[in-house]
Amino acid sequence: MKLVSIITVNFNQPKITEDLLKSLETVNTYEEIEVIVVDNGSVNNPVTDWQVRYPNVTFIRSDANTGFAGGNNIGIQEATGDYLFLINNDTEVTRTLIGDLVHTMENNPKIGILSPKIHYFDQPGMLQYAGYTQMNYFTCRNACIGQFEIDRGQYDSSSGTTGYAHGAAMMISREALEKAGVMDENYFLYFEELDWCERIRKAGYEVHTNLSTLIYHKESVSVGKRSALKEYFMNRNRILFIRKNASSGTFFIFSLYFLFAVTPRNLVQYLVNKEYNFIPVFFRAILWHFTNKADSKHLGFPLNR
Repeated sequence: MKLVSIITVNFNQPKITEDLLKSLETVNTYEEIEVIVVDNGSVNNPVTDWQVRYPNVTFIRSDANTGFAGGNNIGIQEATGDYLFLINNDTEVTRTLIGDLVHTMENNPKIGILSPKIHYFDQPGMLQYAGYTQMNYFTCRNACIGQFEIDRGQYDSSSGTTGYAHGAAMMISREALEKAGVMDENYFLYFEELDWCERIRKAGYEVHTNLSTLIYHKESVSVGKRSALKEYFMNRNRILFIRKNASSGTFFIFSLYFLFAVTPRNLVQYLVNKEYNFIPVFFRAILWHFTNKADSKHLGFPLNR
């Protein structure tokens, strides 16, 4: 039986993380696991208490918030499994999820990274993810398959290659990880798992779904409140993804699209919604690319807790 390293990142959500640990202990039936929890600079450090309460779990404390990629990479460095299963701390597993994902990867060595079907936790039966379409590099747009649909099994027979894995639940093989490397931390938030999938493909592996497996995600069906931090990284990283993964000619066409379609649309939206503070944030996201290389570790945005 293959060892699976389950990695999750906590940031100011101790109760949510504890719910996941309970799910792994009481619901999961796959026995060969090691669980690694990275606390990513939470204001109140829960690690000391957790080490007493969960002696079979490995806890790592980062004094700084290193973002989604950085937090997971800390856990990856400690992982010893044949497969690594990166899951959001606001997820809960189903009984055979981990074993079924391992079985899928064992039966197809071409798979580098694999995601299960995802349901919204607070809307039982509603799909969040049944795969992604491929990226349109000229617009940096793609679609999440099945999102907001009631799951009637309509996608269950569609398991196989997909555009991208979902960041809330991704199993990667040790072999693919060693060839593709860890996630790129200069994204910080958003697009990092898409970029990772591109590098895994370039390393010679495929990106798959197994839609007979299921995980529940507590992310709200509503998009939630927009913030300056989200607005900055969504726009900065959208450009960054194309810079890193497209040809220079494609990037030029994308730049024209962003300049003449995305920019005026966003500015009108900010004005209509009276989100005036987003205007300088948006331009800061664009200007970052004039002063930084694509692999720059300078985030260009002050991070507040």
